[in-house]
Amino acid sequence: MKRPKYIWIIGLAITIAIIVIPMVIFLPKASGKSDDPWATLPERPSHVDHTSLIEGPFETGSDVTQRCLECHTEAGEQMLQSVHWTWESKEYEIEGRTEPVTIGKKNSLNNFCIGIQSNWPGCTSCHAGYGWEDENFDFSRTENIDCLVCHEQTGTYVKSKSGLPAEGVDLISVAQSVGYPDRDNCGGCHFAGGGGNAVKHGDLDEHLFNPSESIDVHMGGNDFVCTDCHQAENHQISGRAISVSLDTENQIYCTDCHSEMLHEDDRINTHVQSVACQTCHIPAGAVKDPTKMYWDWSTAGQDLPEDPHTYLKIKGSFVYEGDFVPEYYWYSGIKDRYLLGDEIDPLQPTVMNTPAGDIDDPNAKIWPFKVHRAKQPYDTVNNYLLQPKTVGEGGFWTDFDWDQALRLGSDVVGLDYSGEYNFTETEMYWPISHMVTPIEEALQCDDCHGEVGRLDWQALGYPGDPIAWGGRTLIEP
Repeated sequence: MKRPKYIWIIGLAITIAIIVIPMVIFLPKASGKSDDPWATLPERPSHVDHTSLIEGPFETGSDVTQRCLECHTEAGEQMLQSVHWTWESKEYEIEGRTEPVTIGKKNSLNNFCIGIQSNWPGCTSCHAGYGWEDENFDFSRTENIDCLVCHEQTGTYVKSKSGLPAEGVDLISVAQSVGYPDRDNCGGCHFAGGGGNAVKHGDLDEHLFNPSESIDVHMGGNDFVCTDCHQAENHQISGRAISVSLDTENQIYCTDCHSEMLHEDDRINTHVQSVACQTCHIPAGAVKDPTKMYWDWSTAGQDLPEDPHTYLKIKGSFVYEGDFVPEYYWYSGIKDRYLLGDEIDPLQPTVMNTPAGDIDDPNAKIWPFKVHRAKQPYDTVNNYLLQPKTVGEGGFWTDFDWDQALRLGSDVVGLDYSGEYNFTETEMYWPISHMVTPIEEALQCDDCHGEVGRLDWQALGYPGDPIAWGGRTLIEP
């Protein structure tokens, strides 16, 4: 039989395939990165000197805003639609609830200062507006928008109760200084969330005003400002805090700039399917300033020695921790959120914002979290958490009377208060995404897969360390 003319070519191709295909599959590869992360960054607008454009006198912050809106004619209406203004989300359908819900700082409870309702003058000092002092604040008035808090560049602008400019602020000077928002603008509120520096987040504090590269590789090593990642369009700023939102819409991710396949070792690239970038690249929280990890309201009101990191009469007892190892959980968004009036089991910790995701959720990844635990008041008859009035006349911080504070707060939020109260444990989950370390300080294999690794594999749904048998795709349904 006559052999095909090109049989040797076919044989050669098969031989090459036998050799090359295993190499492609099993050998470490060069970086799979195909994009330029710098190309995704917005171009920062050039500074416009407003010295000759803005003249006083200004008696109020609203006077400044009205002058701003004479030129920036669309900015006012844009801000009215932003969550920095509304402090409230759109309506969401949540499984198990009969009606759509809306949440935000405006109406949700937390396990720090608990809630803003009845406490507006104190809490709204960080609101991007002027004069929010009670439930009657008019959210439709553009003149009450605070342009200065996000745009002034002197570093001298300070807000006071109800968001009004503090006494002594030179409104002409700060108005003439306005420019593109920088770290000082964003950090003035966000680095001090929860009542002080580093209190709330565990990955945001005053060291980010001027960080070294070892604290944050983006800000310290590449001179990022917050809005390089938290980009804005029409004053809608990207990014979501799961403490006050229920979806991942308009969220930001590392992969917005970086390729998922950028590691030289393909064995590491395969981790990206199940492990968030932050898990390896942010190995610790509160690396400089300690953050609050536990807050016990039940001890408040006692005449004990005071220290901002251990006890304050108006707030109770605290536990702070620095350079802490995060807790790790599957995360793909928010499963549920505690809402005012939801029944609790006081014998079990109440989770305020349950992260969605498990090993069977293809969209979930293992994330690092700061978990803030607290003990806060609840109604022992109705079995739900209570909103105390803390600020102002009749508030707990004035009279140290829990029954009075809980009655006044309940009246405002529309909850029935039985007159019987106690304190129960709660938990809140805070994903860690800031303070990314240089690559040399990222977690190594042994940190998770060693004899004393930081991940609890069984709690995550694995039979054991997956390095021994494979990833979650091999788990029997």
